[in-house]
Amino acid sequence: MHAEPDHDDARGPADPMRYATGYHAPVLCKAVVEGLVTDPDGVYVDATLGGGGHTAALLDVLAPGGRVIGLDRDPAALAAVRARLPAEIERGRLHLVEGNFAELEALLAEGGQGPVDGVLADLGVSSHQFDTPERGFSFRTEGPLDMRMNPHTGYTASDVVNAWEEQALRRVLRVYGEEPRAAHIARAIVAARPLATTTALADVVRRVTPARDEVKTLARVFQAIRIAVNGELEALERLLAGAARVLRPGGRLAVISYHSLEDRRVKRMLRYGNLEGRPVRDLYGNLLSPWRELTRHPVLPGDAERAANPRARSARLRLAERRPEAPPTGFP
Repeated sequence: MHAEPDHDDARGPADPMRYATGYHAPVLCKAVVEGLVTDPDGVYVDATLGGGGHTAALLDVLAPGGRVIGLDRDPAALAAVRARLPAEIERGRLHLVEGNFAELEALLAEGGQGPVDGVLADLGVSSHQFDTPERGFSFRTEGPLDMRMNPHTGYTASDVVNAWEEQALRRVLRVYGEEPRAAHIARAIVAARPLATTTALADVVRRVTPARDEVKTLARVFQAIRIAVNGELEALERLLAGAARVLRPGGRLAVISYHSLEDRRVKRMLRYGNLEGRPVRDLYGNLLSPWRELTRHPVLPGDAERAANPRARSARLRLAERRPEAPPTGFP
């Protein structure tokens, strides 16, 4: 946990923890702001509001007429940002919306918002969600098997662990966790049912995992179940498609991912314009894609940021620009 700073405190912009709070420490803030903002008077979407760190950083560099629309499916995140940035909300510079970024187009259209200048998505789980035992995201503390990013909707991790057939559970662990012992672990989980808590699930996984692989295996298993519960990869694919339609020509997309399943999808879409990673060209050899890739290789946190915030160590930032040849389609 980190002490909550004022977002316009005296620390310099290079300080990797300048925008951190006890709720969440956003990663790569300086790189995000520098790569995303092209018009200080523009409209930018923080599609994963979290504790509002990236939003605060964006508001700091935007002109008085610039605005941020903050989306999050977790009501706790929205409440935290309302408490953190009430003056910006009052001024009309910050507008908060509860919703899943998979519905980006619909959420912006419902608010009467036309094409925007930038979209940011910081994928995965916030520090607050990990550190709140009753949310059930962590194998390190005891809590209910929940893992929902919106705790009021959808099925829970308990449903996956206790009700899904062994074959479906095995597929979740193999595909979403890239877990080599998926079959063995799925069989052990089914045999141990019913499981009520995160620690009970972790104990089952430990019993069938060599000690040397324990932590990595637990991380993969919990990641896999969380992704299944929240439909994270499907939501990411819809976000990547929707972002091309809501951005103005020349607008930018910034995506921070934390594991290969996410980063692979982001890289393929921003490089080739499709999720298959297959270049499609016109008769003249021009790549048919709505994106111009700005980061051939992902931007990684520096040593200082990784030391200050160990959860940043796996972060990868990719940036792309909406090609100017055609306006966004299917959007007002």
